[in-house]
Amino acid sequence: MGIEQTIIYSFDLFGTFIFAITGAVKGVRCKLDILGVVVFACTVGCGGGMLRDMLLGATPVAALTNSAYILICVGTGLAVFFLAPKFVGKWRVILFADSLGLGVFTALGVAKGAMFGIGPVGQLMCGVFSAVGGGVVRDIMSRSVPTVLTSDFYATASLIGGLAYLGLEFTPLGLFGKFIVVSLLVFIIRLIAIKYRFHLPVADTALPVDDYLTMQD
Repeated sequence: MGIEQTIIYSFDLFGTFIFAITGAVKGVRCKLDILGVVVFACTVGCGGGMLRDMLLGATPVAALTNSAYILICVGTGLAVFFLAPKFVGKWRVILFADSLGLGVFTALGVAKGAMFGIGPVGQLMCGVFSAVGGGVVRDIMSRSVPTVLTSDFYATASLIGGLAYLGLEFTPLGLFGKFIVVSLLVFIIRLIAIKYRFHLPVADTALPVDDYLTMQD
């Protein structure tokens, strides 16, 4: 395995671990049993990477060919389940972990797209799908509107990070340096957005959404 593949693989495992934590915590908050918590950990930890690999045609996907991904998610899910009383209530820690995972998987998706020789737009899409895919599946499974569609600069932070990565391709910065810069950039943007409640504009309707849907019926 070359140095670039090693860096990508290391960040992939790290991002999987971070997102597995957030998935398991969501499972605990939804009062799922131990299997449900582990399933949520695997869904969020591996979901985005699996979607990215399928889009790139890198099949079978990494999570199914390398047991390390699933084992990390299962171990993380079990740890969160049994240690839930100690840190699940510390929501700030979870936000930090989620924001860091968002940055890592954004950089990872763009880098892997570049390795497969696709264009800049495709690389950007790989970065965003890699970062938000698992969370979307998690939210659907928990019967809530996906965070990516409602939250403060979630997908937007990923998009900005992906664009920054594409820009860094024209600098002498190495792969590891680009990963660090983009991960920190997305992390900081996400935390600033949370702190100051930044969000994209929402359409203003004359009627409440429920009334509008009723009127359409």
